[in-house]
Amino acid sequence: MKKWMMCFLIGVMLMALAACGTSTSTSTGASSSNESTLEKLKKQGYATVGFANEIPYAYATSDGKLTGESVEVARAVLKRLGIKEVNGVLTEFGSLIPGIKAKRFDMITAGMYITPERAKEVAYGNPDYMIGQAIAVKKGNPLDLHSYEDIAKNEKVKVGVIGGSVESGYLTEVGVAKDQISIFPDNSSLISALQAQRVDTVTVSGPSIRKMLESANDSNIEGVEDFKQPVIDGKSFRAYGAIVFRKEDDEFRKAYNKELQALKDSGELLEILKKFGMSEDELPKDVTVEDVLKN
Repeated sequence: MKKWMMCFLIGVMLMALAACGTSTSTSTGASSSNESTLEKLKKQGYATVGFANEIPYAYATSDGKLTGESVEVARAVLKRLGIKEVNGVLTEFGSLIPGIKAKRFDMITAGMYITPERAKEVAYGNPDYMIGQAIAVKKGNPLDLHSYEDIAKNEKVKVGVIGGSVESGYLTEVGVAKDQISIFPDNSSLISALQAQRVDTVTVSGPSIRKMLESANDSNIEGVEDFKQPVIDGKSFRAYGAIVFRKEDDEFRKAYNKELQALKDSGELLEILKKFGMSEDELPKDVTVEDVLKN
């Protein structure tokens, strides 16, 4: 009897071990952990992008359509890669990089400037536009502001910027005190602050200023036409914007760059830029992300 019971228990243990082994094997075989982001997106047919509702780079229209310069460039490139749809996740600008690192989305389409600090955390595609900064002020420019240096010279001037954007860094680089800078989450709150006289001026890129003023349609505020670009480390600054990827998605980034170059060569990139108030002057020419980060 004892011998029979012993054999029975050994048999049960062997069956349990076999079952565990089968479960582990099936789990490993079914896992898609080795599937790259590019392979996954091609298979599912869509990509999820993070954006910050900043005209003209990425924003939702009144009927809910996601569009903008950065979005449409990404859409055109993804289509060439066999990825037909783009879904957006609205995110405050300062939360975009944490969001992509946390895999809330596959790419950032926010016209994000290429900077060495950001490049430590994420990977950029090659630039799809080149642009300068701009400011908007009260009608008549009563404080006579024509540059970031003018803001620095007058400690009473309050300037509004978008949280997480590069403008606050540029301002401090030329000597603007931190207590002069007010942070806002997006374009609409930025322009509202200027209208309500909570700030004396606001700064974003040139195309963004034009679109903000166009949307506000307020004769009491205006752009500064003769604005002088900030001089940082002895050079007049021009910014380059690009799509953002996770560092581990290098295959995806390289495939994207190849098709972006095809857009440039065909003239399609320029046509996209023109739809959003840019011109041939904003084309990045043959500048690569590596070129930008070297300078």
